[in-house]
Amino acid sequence: MDISLIGSLTMAFILVFLGTPLVKRIAFKIKALDQPTERKVHSAPMPRLGGLAICLGFWVTVLLTTEMTGELYGLLAGGLLITLVGIIDDVRGVTAKQKLAVQIIAACVVMFAGVHIEFITHPLENVVSLGIWSYPLTLLWIIGITNAVNLIDGLDGLAAGVSAIAAVTLGIIAYMETSSQAAALAFILAASIFGFLKYNFHPAQIFMGDTGSLFLGFNLSVLAIIGLTKSATVISLFLPVVILGIPIVDTLFAIVRRYFGGKPIFSADKGHLHHRLLRLGLSHRGTVLAMYAVSTFLSLSAIVMSLVTTAQGMLIMVALILSFYLGAEKLGVLGQGYKQRRTSGQQSQLTDEKAYQHISK
Repeated sequence: MDISLIGSLTMAFILVFLGTPLVKRIAFKIKALDQPTERKVHSAPMPRLGGLAICLGFWVTVLLTTEMTGELYGLLAGGLLITLVGIIDDVRGVTAKQKLAVQIIAACVVMFAGVHIEFITHPLENVVSLGIWSYPLTLLWIIGITNAVNLIDGLDGLAAGVSAIAAVTLGIIAYMETSSQAAALAFILAASIFGFLKYNFHPAQIFMGDTGSLFLGFNLSVLAIIGLTKSATVISLFLPVVILGIPIVDTLFAIVRRYFGGKPIFSADKGHLHHRLLRLGLSHRGTVLAMYAVSTFLSLSAIVMSLVTTAQGMLIMVALILSFYLGAEKLGVLGQGYKQRRTSGQQSQLTDEKAYQHISK
């Protein structure tokens, strides 16, 4: 790591560290407060505009220390749109459709700047050009990760810490893949988050709100495309999924849980991974640290996957998927509806087998 990058990281950290208290005052003044409800774990109104400090620290550092390219202009412009809708949501609220519309526009801005998933590979490592399908796949990825990070923002320091771990890992692997600019951007993003975590870790003094969670999800999704999907290997496509495993699987489990529970997919509930860990008896801080540990394990797995053969990487991927599924079953993250459906399916299969055996006799 060269001296100039160390200077950039120091600048990002200090800007956010010093800027967060100022943003906190602004949040109180404009009443950008998160009120306690039955679904939330805090008991008093909390300022929730903290993500603005992360955004400003990241932008100022990038503009002052990084050589600008078309892709980078797209990242900053799209991030600005995401930040604006996040600020409005934190201050007075916006509808889900309005947020989605802005996310689509922001993703289109990035794609117009040249950031998109151009090809995929299969286990035989033959490159398949996506052609026109490159754009809907990129759009789906950006919107999916943006909202996935937003969904895990339920405990003090959770989304920020998981995002910081993901950003550091993206930077390491991008550097190994010789994508130096993407690596520098990821490290600057991580430094910005670390500057904020002092105020956000339990007991939090300020929340980052949708301003922060949407901004982090958007930037992580775009940096993953810039830094990790340029290599024509099958593993390169899975690395971002593994690195961002916590928000991705939590979102997928939420969709399954709500679908089988007969609830709208976009409705809110208390069945997320962190909620289940709290119900098991872990403290607020213990739950967050447990999630950090899982995220770190996934990040280390992604680094190992980038170093081993394709076959070995695929085995690691399969093992991770099975581990998450078994863990979700044990924690009950998939919900009672899914459990009942699976149980009834197993009983039906046993009945069919007994009928078949009877006929055979």
